[in-house]
This record gives sequence, C-alpha cells and structure tokens, in this order.
Amino acid sequence: MAQDSQTLQGDGISAIIVGQGAELVSLRDGQGSEFLWQAGPEWRRHSPVLFPIVGRLKGDQLRHRGRTYPMTQHGFARDKPFTWEERGARSCTLVLTDDADTRAHYPFAFRLAVTYTLGRQQLGVALEVTNTGDEMLPAAVGAHPAFNWPLLPELPKEAYRLIFANDEPAQVRRLKDGLLLPATSPTPIEGKTLVLSERLFDDDAVILDRPASTSVRYAADHGPAIEMSWQGAEELGIWSKPGGAPFLCIEPWHGIASPADFDGEFSDKPGVMLIEPGAKRSLSYQIGLEQGRR
Repeated sequence: MAQDSQTLQGDGISAIIVGQGAELVSLRDGQGSEFLWQAGPEWRRHSPVLFPIVGRLKGDQLRHRGRTYPMTQHGFARDKPFTWEERGARSCTLVLTDDADTRAHYPFAFRLAVTYTLGRQQLGVALEVTNTGDEMLPAAVGAHPAFNWPLLPELPKEAYRLIFANDEPAQVRRLKDGLLLPATSPTPIEGKTLVLSERLFDDDAVILDRPASTSVRYAADHGPAIEMSWQGAEELGIWSKPGGAPFLCIEPWHGIASPADFDGEFSDKPGVMLIEPGAKRSLSYQIGLEQGRR
C-alpha cells in the first residue's frame, strides 16, 4: 500500500521504508543501483527489525515468573504494523508499543522506535527501546539487513570479503537448530579479513559474540562496496542461507539466541538487556554506499 511506505532522498542515496515491521526495503545509490536484497524466494525479507528477542528461544517459549509464552524466532516486531511518528524527506520514525496481542507473547510494557536518517551516501538507523512499565524490562534488539551478494552481478561471490576495522582473533559461536552451541569454534577471520563463500554458512550464521571492531567493509577488488558501522551492539551476526542464496546479512545485535541447554527465565538469559522503568536503551548503525569502479 503506497501510503504505508516512505521514500527518503539524500545526497547520492535513496531509501524506502514500509510501515509493516518498520522495514527497510530498498537502498539505492545516486546511479539507481540497488544494494539491498529484494526478498526473493530464498528469503522473503529485506532488513527485518529483531525485537524483543534475537535468534531463537529454546522450544520457542519465553519464560517469565514461572509462566511460558510463545515466541517465534527473532520476535514479533518484524511482523507488526508500526505507527508513523514522523515522516520527512530525509528521515522518518516509526513506533511500536505493547498491546493485548504483544502481551500474549511478551508480558511487558514497551515502546520501540525505529528512526531512519539519510546523510551523504549513508543511511543511519536507530533502534530505541523504552521501558514504559513499572517493572524491569528484559529485551533484546537487533538489525538484520541483507545486501546483494555479489554487489556487481558479473563478479563471483568468492570475490567478496569482509574487512574489519580491527583484528578479530576471538573464537566464534555457531548454531544448531537455531540455538547456540555450547562450544566455541575457531574464527574463520584471518586478521581483519573474512573471505566469503557459500560454504561458510553450511552451519548457519557466524556469530561474533566478542567483536573487537565496530565497523566492517563489504567489498570486492572493484565495483560497489558497503561500509557498515554500529554503536550499542554487543554481538555481530553474519549470515546467508545455507545451501546458497544471493544475499549476505551483516547484523549488529544486542542479544543472542538461547544456549541449547538454557531453560531459565528470560530475564536470566545470556545477552538480554535489563532496562529499568522509564529508562531507554538504543542500538544504531550506519550503512555507507560506495559506487566504486566497475
């Protein structure tokens, strides 16, 4: 529905956001080249907002004060209509608040605001969680943008790599059936460089739960490139669909999937933010577009 989308125009960049899930659905440079995955049959999303969980909970159930609540992977925000709070030529803000439906899955009062702002060849995204209730708010929030892979159609996928700002020597975490395996794995990152290949995702996402960097460059030797940076994120997920798909997700998170052996209360789950009544927590990230030589 045309009224439920907003097109932002900036210097050398344009973006389209829809009200459903507050989702970014298009990100183009000044030449009109699309950088964002266009939700093909391999994966029907573009850049979902993850809230109030990141990843899966064991048994897809949230436990709070001895009760269980059904909660599907990555939470419900990505499937909910947001309210437009502000709509401008270069920025917009969308808001989701608790209601009877959300409380059947997540028994807390909250306000989630998503703000998109265009700068010069850059899109900034801010996710702000406010505790509007009178008890501690346990929550996780994350981003899940999917970029075209390859960015230049004639290049092979293997021509691309991620170059981190700092060396990333720490071991990484992997998933089984969507849950965090107890053992860590040797990092596939050599120094600052992660060479990309489809086989990298045979065992699902590569998760940096202790990233040394707060930015990464996604590029080949030539052609368009993306520089992504983030603030307020504790983890970084890197994912493409196992078996191969023409997209790459670079995902700053504050939160992580449940450990496979975790059966406790949601508020005790590793990675969860605990937000005092009236307080706010935020995660933000920036996507910079470079045309590069073709």
